[in-house]
Amino acid sequence: MSLFGEPGARECSRSGCREAAVWRIDWRNPQIHTGDRGKTWLACDEHREFLNGFLSSRGFPVSVSPLSQEPEAPAHSAG
Repeated sequence: MSLFGEPGARECSRSGCREAAVWRIDWRNPQIHTGDRGKTWLACDEHREFLNGFLSSRGFPVSVSPLSQEPEAPAHSAG
């Protein structure tokens, strides 16, 4: 998956937001994603906490890192 090759791919993933993304939010839904599969959302500074909270509140393993860094394994959140 390329985060940088598609038009608009470096924009925040929050619906309606077109700001430049500076955060990478890696997550997975354990009910449908195996341990080696997951999803990545991108976030601007304003929406980082919103998107992280949206995913964390559902009990999904989530990790947040600066967009320029390689992803870490999603942390398992206690729910």
